[in-house]
Amino acid sequence: MDQEDTLLFLIGQQFRIQRIFKSSMSWMMYCVMAHKYQRRLLNNRTFVCNATRMNYINSIISYNDIECVNQLRMDRRTFTVLCELLRGTGRLKIDGLVSVEEQVCMFLHILAHHVKNRTIHNRFQRSGETVSRYFNSVLCAVLQLHNILLISPDPVPENCDDEKWKWFKNCLGALDGTFIQVHVPKVDKPRFRSRKGEIATNVLGVCSRDMIFTFVLPGWEGSASDSRVLRDALTRPTGLKVPTGCYYLVDGGYTNGEGFLAPYRGTRYHLSEWRDSCAPVNHEEFFNMKHASARNVIERCFGLLKRRWAILRSPSFYPLKTQCKIITACCLLQNLIRREMSIDPMEDELIEPEESPMDHEFIGQVGSSEHWTTWRNNLALEMFNEWRGN
Repeated sequence: MDQEDTLLFLIGQQFRIQRIFKSSMSWMMYCVMAHKYQRRLLNNRTFVCNATRMNYINSIISYNDIECVNQLRMDRRTFTVLCELLRGTGRLKIDGLVSVEEQVCMFLHILAHHVKNRTIHNRFQRSGETVSRYFNSVLCAVLQLHNILLISPDPVPENCDDEKWKWFKNCLGALDGTFIQVHVPKVDKPRFRSRKGEIATNVLGVCSRDMIFTFVLPGWEGSASDSRVLRDALTRPTGLKVPTGCYYLVDGGYTNGEGFLAPYRGTRYHLSEWRDSCAPVNHEEFFNMKHASARNVIERCFGLLKRRWAILRSPSFYPLKTQCKIITACCLLQNLIRREMSIDPMEDELIEPEESPMDHEFIGQVGSSEHWTTWRNNLALEMFNEWRGN
């Protein structure tokens, strides 16, 4: 009897083991099938994301220049030139995951429209971390183009026949400051509050007569005086350099001294004051009219810069150091666009910028001199006499 019980027990155990084995095999088969199904769904989603991404990128850079300018602020040829500049010298890291064209496309889209990472995530089907990483990568690569895109200006030649510039021989261009709003920690807001009440950085910009930026210095607090900003620019080892015998046109808030030609103070100056057919009555007014007409190039330069890049029209949420890099990068990209695009639609749409009154502080380190004042007076008289003689 004991042997029969033992036999029955063993037979029962065998059946139970078989049932467990069959159940395990069934569960394993289910898991395998579920995994294959999930992989298929993932592959399908990846395929859809890739297709969506490529369709969007192609709609911008492959079809027509109008859409490319609207979205990236440059035509297709200029976009290709930029990508080759970043790719050719290894300035931009290429990892095989995201093409150079896509990296640059995302970067320009953010600058042009001031959209957040989640918007780029939706349009380019990339994670927020990926968007942020490649944005900073392209930003650093663009800044490395400064030796190519930020070049020394040529002075106005003796035989210049441009009505705006022919009187200003050896002039290198014009300079001025502008405020660009930024986000800073609460503790720093008082220092960055400008005289207009905005939290902004005081940016010194210098441009040539053809609206090409030749020097840019962002980062100073909005409360900083123009004298401090210019002093910093002139004393930096790689800062603003003014060769002997050359000069820049500056507004009435700067002292008329060697290297910086200012208008006569207390005399009509701004272009709006000459639009009602009010002819100048003396050499000082005529000089100011010609000076304002030429110096307006820096106002237009700033106006075009902010019109082109929406990220400069309102504060961004990047760290201040990154915001300053963005300002410089926007200037470099504007130089590239002006160099490569024979027709710039955004310049044609540019509204004449409003000119602020002469309420700037004097620039302390640019001392006035009798020689420079006499030279300005002689130049003004020569200009006025020729105009009156005609």
